[in-house]
Amino acid sequence: MNLPELLPAQWRAELEPFLDADATAALGAFVASEYASHTVYPPIEDLFAAYRLCPPEQTRVLILGQDPYHGPGQAHGLSFSVREGVRIPPSLRNIFKELAEDANVAPPTSGDLTGWARQGVLLLNAVLTVRAGAAASHAGKGWEAFTDATIRALNARDERVVFLLWGGYAKKKAVLVTNPAHVVLEAGHPSPLNREGFRGARPFSAANKALADGGRPLVDWDPR
Repeated sequence: MNLPELLPAQWRAELEPFLDADATAALGAFVASEYASHTVYPPIEDLFAAYRLCPPEQTRVLILGQDPYHGPGQAHGLSFSVREGVRIPPSLRNIFKELAEDANVAPPTSGDLTGWARQGVLLLNAVLTVRAGAAASHAGKGWEAFTDATIRALNARDERVVFLLWGGYAKKKAVLVTNPAHVVLEAGHPSPLNREGFRGARPFSAANKALADGGRPLVDWDPR
């Protein structure tokens, strides 16, 4: 499986300078084997949905998750998002509570965040695949270098990107953002098990302020 060939052309051109060809080929072989021999999420046609919906030149905000949901019908290639009709997971429910308080957006009844992606919000997981029922089963297999390359590619762009890094794992990626054109906004993980650090962080209004200060269009945070 040639992973760069599956990317939209604009993303492929921007990522390739930051990818190691041998490591990417090894990752592609691993991913192909997993899809062939196990149930893997998201479905392969949604593997690069985040990139397809959000071209690099339109990317204004990046929200980084860790790995896809591992339950049936949940993951569809966008971090924190679930398909229409799927029960909203606890972390996303907490995100919607903060959204209501921060941006005065009534909590959506659907967990599908495609509306954000279409506005230039790159909903990226650090690891893009997972075996069914086995959280973090594809961690440490090479995806991290691939998605780090995505962050590096955005960092190399001149137009402002706001990086929303929620939780300890995501915060470690802040070191990849070195271009002063960009803004990193950190908060706790939105999991309701995390009692502090996310609720009250006001990430959505802060992101729009940073976009406005950088001369970029604001995000309408209502995903419907």
